[in-house]
Amino acid sequence: MDNKIKTCLCEHCEFREIVFASLDEENIRELCENKEERSFSKGDVISRQGDPISQFKYLKSGLVKLYRTTEDGEQQIITITRPFEFVSTISVFAGEHYKYSVAALEDSVVCSVKIDFIKDLFLKNSRFALNLFSRVSKISEKIIGQTLDIRQKNLAGRVAYVLLYLMRDIFKSRVYDIPVSRKEIADYIGMSTANVIRTLSDFKRDGIIRTTGKTIEIFDVDKLDIISKRG
Repeated sequence: MDNKIKTCLCEHCEFREIVFASLDEENIRELCENKEERSFSKGDVISRQGDPISQFKYLKSGLVKLYRTTEDGEQQIITITRPFEFVSTISVFAGEHYKYSVAALEDSVVCSVKIDFIKDLFLKNSRFALNLFSRVSKISEKIIGQTLDIRQKNLAGRVAYVLLYLMRDIFKSRVYDIPVSRKEIADYIGMSTANVIRTLSDFKRDGIIRTTGKTIEIFDVDKLDIISKRG
């Protein structure tokens, strides 16, 4: 269940530092009038595929997954991301409805700004438009780059790549709780769940990782790097 957070702190927010540095104080005041923050619990859907787009959404804190639901009801993870990313940008300028869904993998806070206000800023402030599109392009390049990197690897290389991505980019720790199921990992890397489970068991047997439930420890980063690169 999401809850609105009424306080407006745009003048101190990383949101402004990343994109809205080009706005003057009047624009910031207007932004506060058109913005709200919502807190989402783990498992909550932040944006749903097919819903009309009325908000521009920015992940302020937490962890989310971007995914697509297939015709047979299966979920395909596109990426997993931390702040400070724009969680609605893949669809927000490409039509009137979200083409993908976003769900919270842990308690998260999302900044939502009325889409009409963002589009109006585009017309009034070219520097803002360039800054925002630069950020959006980097996020799109990241997703495309991940997809291409994964496709070039074999099974062991794909699993190693995901474990290293979670370690380095998401949790910045050798020990972390895997935020998605084995099946979701399998969907993400284009392999079967059984193959993912078997590969993780092989890594554990070879002393590369240690696991306890959802908690994983990357014990031998060098070996995992080799597997990822050679995969």
